[in-house]
Amino acid sequence: MKTIIDEKLIDEILSRSVVEILPSREKLKKELLSGRPLRIYIGADPTGPALHIGHATNYIILEKLRKLGHKIIILIGDFTARIGDPTDKSSARVQLTREDVVKNTKTWLKQLKPIIAIDDKKNPVEIAYNHDWLSKMSFEEIIKLASNFTVQRMLERDMFAKRLKEEKPIYLHEFFYPLMQGFDSVHLDVDVEMCGNDQKFNALAGRTLVQRYKNKEKFVFITTLLENPITKEKMMSKSQGTGIFLNMSNIDMFGGIMSQPDENIVQLFIDCTLMSLEEINKIKNQLLEKSVNPRDIKMRLAFEITKLYHGEKAAQEAEEEFNKIFQKRELPTDIPTIDIKTLKIPNDKLIDILVITELVSSKSEARRLIEQGSVEVDGKVIKDWQHELRGTNTEYPHMARKIIKTIKVGKRRFIKISL
Repeated sequence: MKTIIDEKLIDEILSRSVVEILPSREKLKKELLSGRPLRIYIGADPTGPALHIGHATNYIILEKLRKLGHKIIILIGDFTARIGDPTDKSSARVQLTREDVVKNTKTWLKQLKPIIAIDDKKNPVEIAYNHDWLSKMSFEEIIKLASNFTVQRMLERDMFAKRLKEEKPIYLHEFFYPLMQGFDSVHLDVDVEMCGNDQKFNALAGRTLVQRYKNKEKFVFITTLLENPITKEKMMSKSQGTGIFLNMSNIDMFGGIMSQPDENIVQLFIDCTLMSLEEINKIKNQLLEKSVNPRDIKMRLAFEITKLYHGEKAAQEAEEEFNKIFQKRELPTDIPTIDIKTLKIPNDKLIDILVITELVSSKSEARRLIEQGSVEVDGKVIKDWQHELRGTNTEYPHMARKIIKTIKVGKRRFIKISL
């Protein structure tokens, strides 16, 4: 595939969702305008089974570069994931088994296919796994690799400096993580690495190694992280229940975006949609001028993102379902019904049902949500965490022995229990 040189498209790629380009934006632009096809890669460790829309920012940019004719490489860090990236960690990560990692990679590529044409016949994406080369390195090769860095340079990492100050341990294997990620660049012989701002240290280690092993420049293309502009907290946090993951249903994805704070709207448009910057700037000005209701703009955002991963029809269905639940205060169309006999619990306690049906992650979370009034049974708020599901069958009166209870947790989680 011949490389396309379009300065307007290149300028848009180099200015959207970009924090920094090393050694410089101007030098990378010159390379992209030269017509030489570049080898551009992004790596990710499969520490979990799902990617979120923050991860997708990089893949959206990569697809634009692929369409220009450049060679895109998606690296699955199936070896580095077992070591654990110490980035932003106050303690060492729990090391994963090979089986854990393989299990987590099974659905990744499927999740990415809506936003990057992995199987394109003219310019397919290369898929690589760093277990293929890192697991075969000899001790002599590892020593040679380590000789390119000093302990002082490793201790420049913020999390290591913090741990030293707090007298927390730093394990020797954690120093090897940036070396291994850096060697990925050498093995793949890349020209550009794309990463989030939290991966800058690791990417720069790769830049050093490419210079020494290959005697050439490697560009580091650093993109924005999805952070709340006010609180500076990560928008996508599984532990806080704010993550919007690529394997979500259209209904859950739409609702998850609608639950984002208003201040996140503009960055989500920039980083997570295919809308032009010109159109996004119009939306930004409307929000600043307060000439529109932020909720209406957020509906547009939710539609655009859901459409990207599920298609226009599914996005329309999600929008209708959202309006049905939140504007008309109706129940969702398709609430799953579970027979309590299948749950294998000794009683009908609400708190146990919430945990076993996975409406919540733990008993402590269930108790907290119940006590703060976030749980309803048949439309009635329950604040007693010891509540048991009892009552008469009002929904299906012809079923003499069946009692159907509708449980709602928060705004978007529903289930029906057959007692």
